[in-house]
Amino acid sequence: MTVVFAVDGEPQGKARPRFSTAGGRVRAITPKQTVNYENRVKSAYKKSYGSLRFDDDVSLNVFITAYFRIPQSKSNSKKEQMRANTVRPTKKPDCDNIAKAVLDALNQLAYKDDAQVSELTVLKRYSDNPRVEVIIQNSENI
Repeated sequence: MTVVFAVDGEPQGKARPRFSTAGGRVRAITPKQTVNYENRVKSAYKKSYGSLRFDDDVSLNVFITAYFRIPQSKSNSKKEQMRANTVRPTKKPDCDNIAKAVLDALNQLAYKDDAQVSELTVLKRYSDNPRVEVIIQNSENI
């Protein structure tokens, strides 16, 4: 089985949790921006696949391509290089934080746990249409 979907908008990474103490207990709080982005990932998946879920015992291959908006301040020649992928993003968020946001959002939705992911590829590119494209495949069917 293979699923393919896209999350529209500028790619975001998973932010570090904030910690607070209440009544002598330490609490980890996920930043609101991360919660909102993970909800967008969930919505994009549900819109395309509803409640379809990979079996709990299969290993998965995940391919994530994050397309960042081409900055308007760049020269036309630089913009063309960005469109042609000869110039690639070296800005934040990091690839691992992009993957973490996407994989955590899909826990208990597309699969039981992201521990099932045995192969992960994350690419950062520029585009006039910022988005994150996600492909999840059952690694046993490849």
